[in-house]
Order: sequence, then structure tokens, then C-alpha cells
Amino acid sequence: MSDKNSLQQLVERLVSQVLESHIPYMRDDLVRRAVTELEPMLRGGGTPAAPATPDTLLQATSSIHHASAQKEVLSALLDASSNFCGRAALFVVRGGSALGWQGRGFPSNDAIKNFALDLGSGLAARALQEKSPVEGSAADLDRRFVSSFGESRDQRAMVLPLIMKEKVAALLHVDAGAGAKLDRTALELLVHSTGLWLELLSLRRGAPGGAAQETSEPAPEPAGRVAAEPVASAAMPKPVEVALAAAAAVGSSVAVTAPRATPAPSQPAGALDEEEVHRKARRFAKLLVDEIKLYNKGKVEEGRRNRDLYDRLKDDIDKSRGAYEKRYGSSVAGSANYFVQELVRNLADNDQSLLGSRFPG
Repeated sequence: MSDKNSLQQLVERLVSQVLESHIPYMRDDLVRRAVTELEPMLRGGGTPAAPATPDTLLQATSSIHHASAQKEVLSALLDASSNFCGRAALFVVRGGSALGWQGRGFPSNDAIKNFALDLGSGLAARALQEKSPVEGSAADLDRRFVSSFGESRDQRAMVLPLIMKEKVAALLHVDAGAGAKLDRTALELLVHSTGLWLELLSLRRGAPGGAAQETSEPAPEPAGRVAAEPVASAAMPKPVEVALAAAAAVGSSVAVTAPRATPAPSQPAGALDEEEVHRKARRFAKLLVDEIKLYNKGKVEEGRRNRDLYDRLKDDIDKSRGAYEKRYGSSVAGSANYFVQELVRNLADNDQSLLGSRFPG
């Protein structure tokens, strides 16, 4: 079985390949290609009780990638996870707390709502801090959780962080429940795939001509309950990012929206819009160059030594440049050409000569 990092890099590469060519039609293609390449890893990768197969993983991942609203995506994640574990509970992370959103496989799934998971210590604290799945004794999760919902038969638990834009937006608790079903690799893939899909939805809505932002209001909360709201951080202050955070209000049937920021009197609204386009263009350029580095480490090292990065990475650079120009070339950020800036800064260590004499600039 390949390790987690190899699995993560493989799925990220497949997502990027499809994203650049046809975002609106990417879902089925993405799932098929991911499962095809993952099939060798999945042989024997599940527990004897419920081994993961390409067919079951295809169905589970496809259900997530056919959802287009945050709540639908997260519900699909929980439904898909239940194929590979006995119990699953999703907790929204916000403001230093993790509040229950929905559960699967519990005697009363509604009891998960608004349960405050202990983030001071234990498995949840480690998953949040390390931004990676952790597994251990159920007693290390949260004593109140065990007291309220009981332990799995094997007294084990696993917590997986759902990461969006390098932030932990939610925590997924899974265990075997009363059975022996806990496929760790399949669950890690589902959670990672969900985070990527939510980011892709954000990119698609943020692009010119993208889908309109959802504007329906959430259903009111039952009296006495506090809604688990989407994550909002300094890195995600704008309405689109907030609306596409990894959770919606508890009990809502549609995605949460945020009010549009009010421009400061000294700065016109148009200037704020342009600033946002520049910010997104810089981020997109960084993602493209990071991808080139991630999957061409050997060529990058050789190109730096021989000062011919562009010759060695021409196909990847030209393809990524085309994706950048298609998205931002005709925008207000076009003249800044952040993609070239990022190539020099990130790929060539701030030394443009490392790209070689044939780099077109």
C-alpha cells in the first residue's frame, strides 16, 4: 500500500490535470481517472470485513463530486464514509471550537448536532494541529463523547481533518462501531477528495463566467440551539471564500452566505474588486508553479544546477501559462503577469537566469 503522501500527491495531480481543461465537466472524468490509478493500491487495502474496491470507491467519490453546494458535499462525504466505517461524525471547526454537524451510524444521529468536541487534548487536538489523520484509543478522543455515544467494539477511533485553503475547516471522527468495518485508506482519500472538490468549486465560482454564488437563506435553527457556522479566518475574509467554507449552518438545506463587505469611504468599491482579482491571480499562479515543482522535483534540481529550467520543463510551464492566461490574461491582473513572477520567485529561487536563455519571459 502506498503511503498517505503518495496518495495525496496522486489525487492532487489528477485534479489539476482535469481542472485546467474542463472544470464544468470534470467530475466524472476526475473520479474515473483517480480510481483507475488507485486500483493497484486498493487491492487488499481494506479490512477483511469491507475491502475497498474500485467500484465502491468510484460510487462513493462520485457522489461527493456530483454535489454542488457545501451542505450537499458534506452530506455526501458522510454518506460515502459510512460505506467504509461503522460510525462517522462531522465537526465544524471555527473560532477554536469544533461543533457537531451531522452523524451517521449512531443510534441518534441528531444527537451529534452541536456537540462540542474537546480540542484541548487527545486525537482531535492532534489532528487539528498536525493537519493529518490520527488514530488511537477511543478514550483519547473525548471522554464526554465516549460517555454520550459509547465506544466502538474495538475501542479505537480515527480523526481526519478536512482541509480547505491550508486551513482545517472540519474534523471527521470515524470508528468501527459495533462491527469491524474501518477502511482507513479509503476514508483518507474521501476526506482529501472532498477538500479538493470544495476548493475547485470555489475556483469555478470565482472565475469570470463562473456559477453564481448561492444566495438562499438557511432554515431557522430550533430554539435553544447554536448553529455551527462556516469557518471564517484572516485568510478567507471575502464573501465567496466564506460562503464556500467547509460547513453550513446546522439544519440548513442550502449553503450559508455572507454579507458583502462594505468598502471603506476612502477606497472605492471598484478598487476593492480589482484588488480581489489581483489576489486571486497571485494565488492561482502560485498553485500552478507549486504543482510544477511537486511533480518534477528531479528536473527542477537538475535545471537549477544547469541553468536550463525552461528547457527541461517547457511542456509543463507552457501548459500552466496557458491555464493562467485563459483565466486572468484579459483581467485587470493581466498586465502584472503573476505567473512569470511566480516562476522566477518560486521555481528559479529569484534568479531568472536559472530558467535559461530560451525562456520567453
